[in-house]
Amino acid sequence: MNTNDLLIINFEEVRRRSEKVWKAIPEEKLKWRPDENAFSCVEMIRHVVEGEFLYHQILVGRGSKVLNNIFNPFEARLFTTVDDELEFAQPYRDEFMKYITEIRAIDLDKIEIDRSDVGYVRKLGDMLLRIAYHESVHTGQLLNYMRTMGVERPKIWD
Repeated sequence: MNTNDLLIINFEEVRRRSEKVWKAIPEEKLKWRPDENAFSCVEMIRHVVEGEFLYHQILVGRGSKVLNNIFNPFEARLFTTVDDELEFAQPYRDEFMKYITEIRAIDLDKIEIDRSDVGYVRKLGDMLLRIAYHESVHTGQLLNYMRTMGVERPKIWD
């Protein structure tokens, strides 16, 4: 197993567990938020799938500046259901996974991603791990939302 395989496994496992959580949120609770300043469940799911698309663009462009010149297919789209959102996001996820399979091992430490607009510059390998971590954190937040709502939480530690 090589580095690319491990990265793919990590991204697939994070998403598999996220989907278990997302699909366990009752439809009538998808717009719930713990307070007026927090993401709703719907907004958090959208944030994760859209964020992966945007992170991919940042990686390809080697920095945040690329975001000034891209079309974001998520911007004008209304969230309908979790399944619909996942279906819409799948082609963009497939492109991202393909990108990961084509990374050379040397590039993980050689390529720098400039996110100085938000306070950091990181190596490509570091950024990939941050992207998966970002999704994991939001999955944990949604589990907490579910606990607060009194909704049964799925077992994600299988």
